[in-house]
Amino acid sequence: MSKRTPTLQATDKLAFLLSLVPWLIDRAHVSVAETAKHFGMTEQQIRDAVMLIAVSGIPGETHQYQDGDLFDIAWDRFEDADEIVLTHLVAIDDSPRFSGREAAALIAGLQYLSALPEIADRGAIDSLMAKLARGASTRPSEMAVEAGETDATLALIREAVATGVQVEFDYVNSRGDHEHRHADPLRIESVDADWYLRAWCHLRGAVRIFRLDRISALTLTARPIEFQVGDVTLPDELFEGSADDLFVTIDVTPAALSLLADYIPHDAERATAGDRVRTSVRVSHYHALKRLVTGLPGMVTVIGPPEARRAVAEWAAAGAARYGIGPA
Repeated sequence: MSKRTPTLQATDKLAFLLSLVPWLIDRAHVSVAETAKHFGMTEQQIRDAVMLIAVSGIPGETHQYQDGDLFDIAWDRFEDADEIVLTHLVAIDDSPRFSGREAAALIAGLQYLSALPEIADRGAIDSLMAKLARGASTRPSEMAVEAGETDATLALIREAVATGVQVEFDYVNSRGDHEHRHADPLRIESVDADWYLRAWCHLRGAVRIFRLDRISALTLTARPIEFQVGDVTLPDELFEGSADDLFVTIDVTPAALSLLADYIPHDAERATAGDRVRTSVRVSHYHALKRLVTGLPGMVTVIGPPEARRAVAEWAAAGAARYGIGPA
């Protein structure tokens, strides 16, 4: 006895079609068999639904269905290969869409995320990139994101954290001093495009923060770590103040305040200075200002003290000289 094909009520059929159309759009092309399996329906029901979609649409200004007012499919592939390919969409195409450049920028960002070691579901990212490419108003420019210099370091440190072993490395601090360290890796964190390692430094006998792009000659040892995360206090803030910190007065655009939140003391005063906000940041030494300020070009101006202004000005002048640009 053959299995009876279930019938759909009108409301069920409408709900099914509302789900079917966006599902087909997301997949670009899909077989009738796969569609039937996904929705738990027979292949003939799927074919009937596709035929209904092909005669659906929105009438134009004449209130009659003209060319372009109806959905359309690739009939040859539907009839010969049992594949569903929507070749013309109605109303959906009128919704705002990313430009080719916008889609390319988003795809480049997703490519960067896909390359990070902690991203496990790369399939979901690949699917999203494909949807962005198909949904853009024009073909996105082909872009590639080069792997960063810290990617290999990041992967090794993650392995050390997972296996609970000490690491050894050469480190250059912001003053340019070179030291060899061995440490118990505790936590990896990122701030904007920079990655940091919180670790128990056996040289200093305390928790220290290391920026990954200043680490070189990193090796994993066979020695187990001596300090676990629960054995030491790791504050919520990545950058901690100390009694030896220096305070620098800056003018900053309101949009950049959040980017400097880790450096602005909680009790720092804020005053309006034209279209900027005057406040202060806390740094371990004036040389730490150089990368902080140059990372926010045009958004931060160092007001004082003079030593801080001099450190940033000399850094900027040295960089400009490499391009043959004289002092302003």
